[in-house]
Amino acid sequence: MTAFPWPVQETAGASEFEAGLPFALDDFQREAFAALDAGHSVLVSAPTGSGKTLVAAYAVHRALAARGKAFYTTPLKALSNQKYGELVAAYGEDHVGLLTGDTTVRPRAPVVVMTTEVLRNMLLAGSDLLEGLHTVVLDEVHFIQDPYRGGVWEEVLVMSPPEIRFVCLSATVNNAGELGGWLRSVRGDTAVIVERERPIVLRHHFAVHRREDAEHLMLPLLLDNGQPGGEGLRIDQAVRRALQGGRGAHWQPRGRGPRLPYRPPLRTEMVEELRRFDMLPAIVFIFSRAACDDAVRQVMRDGIRLTDAHERKAIRQIAERRVEPLGDDDLRVLGYDEWLEGLERGLAAHHAGLVPVFRETVEECFEAGLLKVVFATETLSLGINMPARSVVIERFSKYGAAGRATLTSGEYLQLTGRAGRRGLDEEGHAVVSWSNETTFAEVARVAVASPPDLRSAFRPTYNLAVNLVARFDRETAHVVLHRSFAQWQARSPDLLTRQLDHRLGVLEKMGYVEGWALTPAGRQLSRIYHESDLLIAEALREELLVEAEPSVLAGVLSCVVFEPRRARRTPGHPHHGHRRGKKRPLQDRLGDKRTADLGRRGASLAELAERIRATEEAQGVPRTRQPAPGLATAVASWARGASLEVAIEVAARDVGELAAGDFVRTMKSVADLAQQVSHTAADPAVAAAAREAVQLLLRGVVAAGLPGA
Repeated sequence: MTAFPWPVQETAGASEFEAGLPFALDDFQREAFAALDAGHSVLVSAPTGSGKTLVAAYAVHRALAARGKAFYTTPLKALSNQKYGELVAAYGEDHVGLLTGDTTVRPRAPVVVMTTEVLRNMLLAGSDLLEGLHTVVLDEVHFIQDPYRGGVWEEVLVMSPPEIRFVCLSATVNNAGELGGWLRSVRGDTAVIVERERPIVLRHHFAVHRREDAEHLMLPLLLDNGQPGGEGLRIDQAVRRALQGGRGAHWQPRGRGPRLPYRPPLRTEMVEELRRFDMLPAIVFIFSRAACDDAVRQVMRDGIRLTDAHERKAIRQIAERRVEPLGDDDLRVLGYDEWLEGLERGLAAHHAGLVPVFRETVEECFEAGLLKVVFATETLSLGINMPARSVVIERFSKYGAAGRATLTSGEYLQLTGRAGRRGLDEEGHAVVSWSNETTFAEVARVAVASPPDLRSAFRPTYNLAVNLVARFDRETAHVVLHRSFAQWQARSPDLLTRQLDHRLGVLEKMGYVEGWALTPAGRQLSRIYHESDLLIAEALREELLVEAEPSVLAGVLSCVVFEPRRARRTPGHPHHGHRRGKKRPLQDRLGDKRTADLGRRGASLAELAERIRATEEAQGVPRTRQPAPGLATAVASWARGASLEVAIEVAARDVGELAAGDFVRTMKSVADLAQQVSHTAADPAVAAAAREAVQLLLRGVVAAGLPGA
């Protein structure tokens, strides 16, 4: 009998696990532990910061004690990387792996953190890594309503072997019972545990500047009975009178309307108020990356310093350790000196436009209590472990698909869930800044409203369609679809069946299926996991990548990865960190021949996309998104060894200003896709070029911060 390859806890009960904790368990955690001990799956719906992940930790503990494996899945690579670090600290580096598409570290470890797509792909491929799998944690399961990633949760839950136990962790939702009912239908015994109380009391405030006496007001948003505070309602009345031209209204020049008796606090004023009321550290949510960066610069210009000498020294040590892999030129391009000055003052921005090594530095410094104010976009509220004493919402509306809209109760809950640090704060604070867009009464209404229902976004993809054909007969495939949460919620019983049939109609027209059987092209498509799966399969079938150099291959693949909306045209405004007035030819390292080859292949890819889109339109299927070639030259340049400065300048020339974090994320996504091509391409030369492209892309700032890099 072979020895068990990792440490085993001989006892797995809750009492032994709790003995190692520095605090007592809450009732909902005890209930979840008991369900796991009984061999059930669990769904835990609870506020952010309430301790849901402790249930996941106990499930991992039980899996190892049962001599099984545990997978911890998240919807975001950044969250997977953070969870990996936490589990390494708990179990040791040798016993924890990470799989995120562009990163593979110890995939056969007893505990593996991964993005949910990776687990779904394993299930479809029948991977041997599934052997011995005991428990799967689905973190942030409310992502089930995300337009693309949402369906991945459902595929995992429907297709996993029946013996696997699931721990589903969700932010507070209104229909946890409905979700739990569906989980029982696909996973058997499942305990639904709903916790609505926060472990730390949350105080809601409304911040406004009164012009009459230049006083900053921090008003209670809600009274003890949950009703809106009276002083805030009087502000609504005063603003209404001013807008109607009543007493006290002063008209602004140039037709701007009346000068209202109130205004929002300036950012520096808000920071000073938070410091005055002992409400730091704080996260200030601003729904714009550029505005987050501007906020740091603005507060710095106003002379704010929130750290002492000891804290500044600790911050510099963390930052220097984190950026050690980067050269001086890269640091200059990234604006390192200004960024570090902000950190040392206790100020930082946090958003997806930052390169990962900067973003992770901010997270480490904040968790260590060294940073006092972080200006962040809402992505920080999605699972990243950065609790604060206070959360500030600068503007109570944000842009979405339908334009600017007031925050929903679910968004307010998610954002304010960061307020209050367990073991450090007696209470947390949520502060909303006044704006003439939203009344005090509306903010109060949203603050006490019920959380939203969770709605499924699952739809059959081409990849899922061919995998259903490969694994099941037609009747069984329909049964699999009918087990989805989308079908559970649908009013029509045959909604997903019709959607699958439409997808299969496209695939039959294009030669990927014949009747209920796959062609060789269909088998190739079954191994491509991407939003543009059919377009990538067509590119391989039409030999679009044959004889392409690795750098050109990477540039072509970027056309199905790059999101043009991430770039912004700012004529005359150089990229942050670049020297103004510098005019010289860009040394993109491609030359005329490669540039022309890249252009030809990109044009051919666009033609393939139009062919697919025409077939989709005829079959009543939502059309595949068009390829976006704007970043192809910059990607190819980077793969050819161009510096970060040159690659970003090429990007700025071709698509407009692109945040360094978006550039890095695109490189990683292209590397992920190239990895898939290396495993899928029938032509050995194409597979070899794709493997080389992965190595060329994952270097410098793109590789910095990757585990094992």
